[in-house]
Amino acid sequence: MSITSLMPAYLQNLQPYESPSENAPEGMIWLNTNEYPTATKYELRFETLNRYPEVQPLAFRKRYAKYAGVNAEEVLMTRGADEAIELLIRTFCATLSDAVLYALPTYSMYGISAQTCGVDIQTVAPARDLKLNIDGLCRALRSEDRVKVVFLCNPNNPTGELLSRTSILKVLQAARDTIVVVDEAYIEFCPQASCADLIAQYPNLVIVRTLSKAFALAGLRCGVILAQKEVIGALRKVLAPYPVPEPVGAIALKALSDGGVAAMRQRVQLVIQTRRLLQTELQKLAGVRTVYPSETNFVLFSVDNPEAVYQTLWKKGVAIREPGSDKGVLRVSVGTIEECQTFIEKLRQVLKEVK
Repeated sequence: MSITSLMPAYLQNLQPYESPSENAPEGMIWLNTNEYPTATKYELRFETLNRYPEVQPLAFRKRYAKYAGVNAEEVLMTRGADEAIELLIRTFCATLSDAVLYALPTYSMYGISAQTCGVDIQTVAPARDLKLNIDGLCRALRSEDRVKVVFLCNPNNPTGELLSRTSILKVLQAARDTIVVVDEAYIEFCPQASCADLIAQYPNLVIVRTLSKAFALAGLRCGVILAQKEVIGALRKVLAPYPVPEPVGAIALKALSDGGVAAMRQRVQLVIQTRRLLQTELQKLAGVRTVYPSETNFVLFSVDNPEAVYQTLWKKGVAIREPGSDKGVLRVSVGTIEECQTFIEKLRQVLKEVK
């Protein structure tokens, strides 16, 4: 008997998400997963771990609602943004019947999560310069009634592109009978672009956020969904019991305090300054063809022979990301100034070695 044969057919050939940090040598410089490069410190005591935590911590929901400009009943806490993505698909898509839709290139977990749920995937090819093809996305929405969830990453991963308010409104107008998920994982780096103020106007709008990036809490695995009360109620029907461990809720609450938000905004300014330096240095390197604009904590750039560049950098102790594209692009996270300087020097060496 083959164990694989016991799995549903739609799971048997699924390629799982793999962390690039697995089986890596010690001493690597990690510039591949868009984390904040230095740790935040929290000192907490837990004396009630014998009890189950709140299903949805009210204090956190109130505090996040104030931060995001919504109501507490419009906030749902999840185990990272990845659980939020899968939860939305499980709630609104029927297995082996419905589909999700997104424009390429974008975050790979939209497709992986759909596959794990037996939901079809429909994609729209990129526009010029790897920009998301919003007009093509709208045409697909109008022509395909199986699409129940459409994903927009804004700013987009892996390109760093920021969608205009006009583009998002176009999608919302085209998707009147479809859940529109705007993934704002990187919104703290450009808060003026958030769509949270549109929730009251669009009952099918869902915003996904995380504390992993600007809040420097990737290890906490804390995500947030913002949507109208009816959507939140539907999601809670599917959400696993007690999804938020008490330490996660307590640390997240501290991160959303006035002091925590102020510290986050200071981190954002440092990242933006370092990102600009990184972009400037990349543009100086012979062999770097294009450095893409970014409103995030990472930079996309193109080179000849990206696979060889990626592999050689890895051997030299610097981990970046090869997001997969026929445009020859690589993605580097914004680390500390020292890490970015080391990356630039190593890349300069590699570009001379790899032809």
